[in-house]
Amino acid sequence: MKKGFTLIELMTAVSVFAVVLIISMGSILGIFDANRKSRALKTVMSNINLAVESMSKEMRFGTAYHCGSNPPYATPQNCPAGENYLHFMSSDGVTEISYYLNGQAINKAVSGGIIVPLTAPELVVDSLTFYTLGAGTGNTLQPKILMKVKVHAGTGKSRTDLTLQTLVSQRLPDL
Repeated sequence: MKKGFTLIELMTAVSVFAVVLIISMGSILGIFDANRKSRALKTVMSNINLAVESMSKEMRFGTAYHCGSNPPYATPQNCPAGENYLHFMSSDGVTEISYYLNGQAINKAVSGGIIVPLTAPELVVDSLTFYTLGAGTGNTLQPKILMKVKVHAGTGKSRTDLTLQTLVSQRLPDL
């Protein structure tokens, strides 16, 4: 009976163990990368969902939509070609609200000079476009705003891109 292992048997066992360990480490690193990408996607989706939902709610109850950054803002203005600036009156009829792209963030400006960023710093807004139809009175169209937002978070292999589009229709009949 043999009582020990030969040097060749030990080296073979260690070599097999090393190969299995290297393959396992590659799988573990792949799982970590997938987890990082998943967290980036969750951050992007949660943040942009909150921003778009907040904007949509205020737009739905607003009036006198003015698309584009050219004054006078009190005059409703359509922009079928799209703009990255939208101005309107809130539901109280006194407060003016503007949404616009400022660098890589979406900002909300309220009358009185208050400016609030709606997106988190780790989220990069690549584009924000508003399309308005039926903004003025005297037409048969109910005012509608189509909002399109392209964002990304992360860099390199963990970069996550997302495009979100929603249509908002004014709640009050446009008579």
